[in-house]
Amino acid sequence: MNYKLTKNERLHSEKLIKELFNKGSSFFLHPFKVLLLDMPVEGDGTVQVLFSVSKKKIKQAVKRNFIKRRMKEAFRLNKNELKNISKNRKLIGLIYVSADVDTFQNIERKTLKVIDRINSISEKQNPLP
Repeated sequence: MNYKLTKNERLHSEKLIKELFNKGSSFFLHPFKVLLLDMPVEGDGTVQVLFSVSKKKIKQAVKRNFIKRRMKEAFRLNKNELKNISKNRKLIGLIYVSADVDTFQNIERKTLKVIDRINSISEKQNPLP
């Protein structure tokens, strides 16, 4: 099991980020707004993730970075729960929209719920034969 969150798994391309925000579907699961996009590019089914914290809600950069570190760690530990059903590249945007600094346990629990929701969405789009 690989527990690293490599640069290939982080979404950092401006072009792909714009495409995720413009064409991606979204759902809300407090404290996250989740953007999701399946890219039609054939590949190995890689998943790329974007982590963001609202500057409007959390003013101090120290707190924003603290929350982003917690989000990355929660995703890194639980990313193996994501099922690669399709061979398409999957882009995921996790945007923290709460005004409160949450504990790691709550962020991890909500991250697991987000991953379960993404898995159920992927299963509906690509049913197994």
